[in-house]
Amino acid sequence: MRSMVEGAGVLRRDGIRRRRHFDKTDSRRAATPSTASGGPPPPLRGGGLLHPITELAGAEWRALPPALNRETKPGQGATRREAHITDLADHLDLASHGGALDAARALFPDAPEPWIDLSTGINPWAYPVGPLAREAWERLPEASALAALEASAARRYLCPASAVTVAAPGTQAIIQLLPALLGGSDIRVRGATYGEFARVFALAGAKPRLSAELDDLAGADVAIVVNPNNPDGRLVTPEALLALAPRVGTLVVDEAFIDALAPAPSLIPLLPARRTMVLRSFGKFYGLAGLRLGFAVTSPDLAQELRDRLGPWAVSGPAMEIGARALADDAWPRASRERLSAAAQRLDGALIGAGFEIVGGTPLFRLARHPRAPQIFRALAEAGILTRPFAAELDWLRFGLPDGEGAWDRLIAALEGF
Repeated sequence: MRSMVEGAGVLRRDGIRRRRHFDKTDSRRAATPSTASGGPPPPLRGGGLLHPITELAGAEWRALPPALNRETKPGQGATRREAHITDLADHLDLASHGGALDAARALFPDAPEPWIDLSTGINPWAYPVGPLAREAWERLPEASALAALEASAARRYLCPASAVTVAAPGTQAIIQLLPALLGGSDIRVRGATYGEFARVFALAGAKPRLSAELDDLAGADVAIVVNPNNPDGRLVTPEALLALAPRVGTLVVDEAFIDALAPAPSLIPLLPARRTMVLRSFGKFYGLAGLRLGFAVTSPDLAQELRDRLGPWAVSGPAMEIGARALADDAWPRASRERLSAAAQRLDGALIGAGFEIVGGTPLFRLARHPRAPQIFRALAEAGILTRPFAAELDWLRFGLPDGEGAWDRLIAALEGF
């Protein structure tokens, strides 16, 4: 199966030809009173911005750096454009991860602005960044700041004393290093799932295999489990993972979406003392994907080698300060989980009403099946709504959560014809 992957493109604020515009429907600004209906978050924590550069906080913190997209050559006519649209699932998958708004805009130049990006699994109600110290921007990060960040993560993730928490500029940066860090030729990934694990090991010369059953991973040099799985939300109990660990060379568990679950069935509190690594994403649950922050929780031997390969100052000063603050906050995660759960239930209802079958998901995204999924994907894109198609499962679409009544209204209106 082709990659089922995450990401987000930067929302451009100018330089866009806007042929139609939906007034008061910007999904980042629409004001509604109801938390359960997907409105703006209640004031949980946070405040004004002290340093001038922190006025970037907002959409820029939420959006990942733009992906490399195919360019549309000048003079391409409608026939070429229609061919691209017909093959849109493959185009977006090859061009970037979810959130390829640049590619979507190129393919649908007449779509109304602002685009509503439902192609990712990122919390649309981000943690309030609040003021940052000038030193976070102006100085190289201090070792004490890194230690404070990692201590906050260890407390939040209930790390045992035998484990070490290593911060990185996003879990993708850790995934890129896994082939060199872990070695091995027999690489097995429980799939279908997030495609970057197989991709990076294949680039390193291995021949990774997808295994549908957990027991099929036994005997691998490196076994990889995404838990909960992306895109279907399938869960493996920590006890089952603990039993698998001694049967493989190294076990890697990616818990990128587990923070949205309550209680979170994490392996970390039970982490074995040998050759096991758990990855935790910060940006997805905290809605700050553009910050680029993630963690590995692992044994001391792997932790030190991972630090050596990441190099000095791998995590930025602002990421350290924001991450430590957010991870130490007990109230915000509880309120956010409640809000995400209510929005996910609302989204299920809207999709079922449009004839979809809910296949799975997490509180951050829903996976749905429809026999006309390719046509719905196109209709939504023409309405300025980007969802996530899958080239190997053409009747699947994955939907993130709309973040304002304007976004909900546009989605429901676009689905009415189906």
